[in-house]
Formats: sequence, structure tokens, C-alpha cells
Amino acid sequence: MTDEEKKQLAVLEARMRQLMFLHDELKRQNTTLTQALAEKEETLQKLQKDYTNLEANYTDLKQARIISIHDADVEGTKQRLSKLVREIDKCLALLNG
Repeated sequence: MTDEEKKQLAVLEARMRQLMFLHDELKRQNTTLTQALAEKEETLQKLQKDYTNLEANYTDLKQARIISIHDADVEGTKQRLSKLVREIDKCLALLNG
């Protein structure tokens, strides 16, 4: 083997080592990114579940508020009618008296 061939072989060997190192580094990076992606997907699923629960709670609260508003309106209406009936009774008592 000539000196030129030895040099080329040494260069080839160095490049192969560099490629193997880069390959190992990319494998480690891929593993890390795969784990990070799995964690993000798990977090996303948890957040979607929480969002669904919160949305259901919000809907329930809106419905409860609507019901309580109707109850308050009914109670307020009853009070106003009672007040009007008392005033009418007073007026009738004054007219009869």
C-alpha cells in the first residue's frame, strides 16, 4: 500500500468514526425528543380532559344561574304583587270607612 492510499484510508477511517459519533448523537437526541413528545402528548391529553370537565362545570353553573334568576324573579314578583294587594286593601278600607 502506498503512502497516498494510507492517507486516504486514515481519512476514511476518521470520517467513519465521525459518522458513527454523529449517528450515536442523533440516536440520543431522537430518544430524548421521543420522550419529550410523549410527555407533551400526555400533558395535552390531561389538559383536554381538564378542559372538558371545566366546560361541563361552566355549563352546569350557567344553568344553575338561569334557574336561580328565575327563582329570584318569581320571588320578587310575588313580593311586588303582595305589596300591591296590601295597598289595594288599604284603599278599599279607606273607601269603606
